[in-house]
Amino acid sequence: MNAPSEVARYEVFHDTHYRYAAPVSLAQQLAHLWPRDCAWQRCLGQSLEISPAPTRRSDGFDVFGNPLTRLAFERPHDALQVNARLRIDVLARPALDLAASPAWEQVAAELAFAGRALSDAELEAGRYRVESPYVRLKRQFAEFAADCFPPGRPLLLGAAALMAKIHGEFAFDAEATQVATPLVEVLQRRRGVCQDFAHLMLACLRSLGLSARYVSGYLLTQPPPGQARLIGADASHAWIALYCPRHGWVDFDPTNNVQPNLEHITLAWGRDFSDVSPLRGVILGGGSHDPEVRVTVLPLVEFAC
Repeated sequence: MNAPSEVARYEVFHDTHYRYAAPVSLAQQLAHLWPRDCAWQRCLGQSLEISPAPTRRSDGFDVFGNPLTRLAFERPHDALQVNARLRIDVLARPALDLAASPAWEQVAAELAFAGRALSDAELEAGRYRVESPYVRLKRQFAEFAADCFPPGRPLLLGAAALMAKIHGEFAFDAEATQVATPLVEVLQRRRGVCQDFAHLMLACLRSLGLSARYVSGYLLTQPPPGQARLIGADASHAWIALYCPRHGWVDFDPTNNVQPNLEHITLAWGRDFSDVSPLRGVILGGGSHDPEVRVTVLPLVEFAC
């Protein structure tokens, strides 16, 4: 168990490079590259290097409360480089008694509108209970999760069982899917990446009437024994958070079958990946292009008080 005073300090490098086949005359980009202000982490410093320099830049927040940078480019360019640098402390989260959570059916019933006034927390949770662009509600997803949620089971124990089931039955395969691969296909093929597994767990939970949101961020990965950490070898990561009335939002990482703690850095959350893509936009011109993304999570102080 991690003591509440434990903290891990990281430096994160997130570099995105677009090379366009033809000049881009106009472009607008949205960047989710700043970490959220959370009880379990504190940002010590951040910088954003952009080439070419944007014509306009504004920093603010999106509708989910995530830090958001808006960029406009109004001069022709044939490449775009966006380099984000973060220094952040991640604090250990208190251990939870998963069995002390209410029965999952009770929570689902409370989240359903039944002609009563909803609390602010329930209203906030409601936006993560319905379909979203990449997460559909279907009977197949409820059926897949059914053995994890027998009648009367505590909500968080059911979520932990579902997380373990996805981890045990699905293979990580970076070539198996793309961003828009339908979840039904992921369920059939039993292969995908962290984004797919997060979307699948969301679909299962929401299809049962529960509220769960998509979380984007970074994960500290360990190099093989005896090998040095490679710069640029990491990647963005995704997991989910489930609403539980007694505990608030509780995170689960189905890719690794763990509850996020000191090795997970939270950037943003939303209904699914479409709400929190690290960098997305609209361009005029450019022709064919694929981004080159390099991410490094470098531990500076690990598990130090």
